[in-house]
Amino acid sequence: MKNKLINNTYKKTFLQGLNSIEINIENTDVLDIFGVNNENIDFIEKNLPLKIYQKGNKLIIQGHKKNTDILKSAINKTIFEKKMNRTVDGHYNSMQENLKMCISNDIKSINITKTAKLDVIGKSKLQNTYLEILQEKQVVFAVGPAGTGKTFLAVSAAVSQLLEKKFDRIILSRPAVEAGEKLGFLPGDLKDKVDPYLRPLYDSLYDLMPSETVLRKIQASEIEIAPLAFMRGRTLNNSFVILDEAQNATHNQIKMFLTRCGKNSRMVVTGDPSQTDLNRRSDSGLLRSIKILSDIEGVAVINFGQKDIVRDEMVTKIINAYDSYDDQIKDLFDQKN
Repeated sequence: MKNKLINNTYKKTFLQGLNSIEINIENTDVLDIFGVNNENIDFIEKNLPLKIYQKGNKLIIQGHKKNTDILKSAINKTIFEKKMNRTVDGHYNSMQENLKMCISNDIKSINITKTAKLDVIGKSKLQNTYLEILQEKQVVFAVGPAGTGKTFLAVSAAVSQLLEKKFDRIILSRPAVEAGEKLGFLPGDLKDKVDPYLRPLYDSLYDLMPSETVLRKIQASEIEIAPLAFMRGRTLNNSFVILDEAQNATHNQIKMFLTRCGKNSRMVVTGDPSQTDLNRRSDSGLLRSIKILSDIEGVAVINFGQKDIVRDEMVTKIINAYDSYDDQIKDLFDQKN
């Protein structure tokens, strides 16, 4: 009965002269997209009002643009996750899982951010929106729990736009705040002392570009990685600038950072307000800065949630457990007061 209803839909939509697109699939991706004996194509036709014809490695897809966009997003997502699995250890979903996800999230189009090593896409509707905003807004705040792609997607956008020559350089910064541990005296010069704080930013760059390219661009000052304190007194023109771990920056430090913005520059501030390493959580200026600036034209705020977490499923479970515990403790204190 379901197939019959879908066929009736086809009849109506094609009489209205709907969208027809062609997608060429690489040989290495054919089995992942088509499935064994074209089982994925059958699954697609049962779940979306589309008509699909296969000719060799080519798919000819007919239907409403909204639905063809959802299918394209699922295909892009599957291919992207497969590539990521080859370069970064992790799990990728099947074509059928990705199609169901794109339908449920109503992801109508995927923003592809191209870098030297990867084509990066959002794995959720909000991540997809984030990549779009990183192309448009001058100041972007991205807040949310660990594993939501706040920093990686921002660095991906910065690398992509540097390679497209939209900006002359990338500047990546973090507050040099110890995470509850006294590291004591560190040997070496100033770079050696601050590099441990900045290592996650290097890791993101190496995921997106060959290591020799990263080193060459650092030497040429096209990429700069520096502690937040080094931003004071500068004016940053033609730059894509990212402040990571901003929950560890005070109100005045974030104000200092944002006022470094020069002509043709983009400033991105990322952080998780629940994980500040400052002595007092109230010292963190991240949420206060968002409250002050969110209504200004050209400023965008992205609030990631648990459904946007793309790390191992265990990360989601851990965050849920901590949030539940924090809520219980808060309730106990409220009852005593």
